[in-house]
Amino acid sequence: MHMADLGDVRLHYRIDGPDDGAPVVFANSLGTDMRLWDPILPLLPAGLRILRYDKRGHGLSTCPTGPYAMGALVSDVEKLMDLHGFRDAFFVGLSIGGLIAQGLAVKRLDLMRAMVLSNTGAKIGTKQIWDDRIAGVKAGGIEALGDATMERWFSKAFLETPDLELWRNMLVRQQDDGYAGCSAAISGSDFFATTATLRLPTLGIAGSEDGATPPDLVRETVDLIPGSKFHLIRRAGHLPCVERPEEYASVLSDFMRATGHI
Repeated sequence: MHMADLGDVRLHYRIDGPDDGAPVVFANSLGTDMRLWDPILPLLPAGLRILRYDKRGHGLSTCPTGPYAMGALVSDVEKLMDLHGFRDAFFVGLSIGGLIAQGLAVKRLDLMRAMVLSNTGAKIGTKQIWDDRIAGVKAGGIEALGDATMERWFSKAFLETPDLELWRNMLVRQQDDGYAGCSAAISGSDFFATTATLRLPTLGIAGSEDGATPPDLVRETVDLIPGSKFHLIRRAGHLPCVERPEEYASVLSDFMRATGHI
């Protein structure tokens, strides 16, 4: 666990694996911190050099005054990767992390060898949806959104398990201003035109029961990039790395091999 001082924000991050390992970067979803990836890390190939971090306003990172622009979120991970020599990385972005991935690929393709767009889109939701969510957070805190968010995030089967409480607790313990700030960044992002200019190995992953970014949205987004692949994880919602970690890790590992990353 470390903190990187990037000027207007200090980011909590962690690097695991050998210095000479194949670089992998994970960017997680709105309302979660870097622990989102814990279920899959032991299942990935040995010897990777893995960078995880908490977005601004999330986890143990600081929470600058919002609203945030997507450009700032992209710049945050760009600086973090430059700081630690992560070039030609295998970048996995989930939800808002997938928007960050698309923005970074357009800005700094030298940092990315391949990209995984998990449970995301070139544009997620509508301005009205995000305005309502921001208003809800300001009125009643993230707690007011907790139950509805769980229903969007998880399959019906997972909603009945005790582990649901872990993820609800993670959500509501994020900072209200950080959640609202990142919601504004999502609201202002439409990457359909720019993502269509990308030419790098890309894999889309969707959950069959995802109520936040349905499979058709993920497929539509990765189809913008010639030669991209798509994988549907059944009986999973918005966070398939939580519900189906073995399949998720297997799909990532296979794509690493297919792109010559390992």
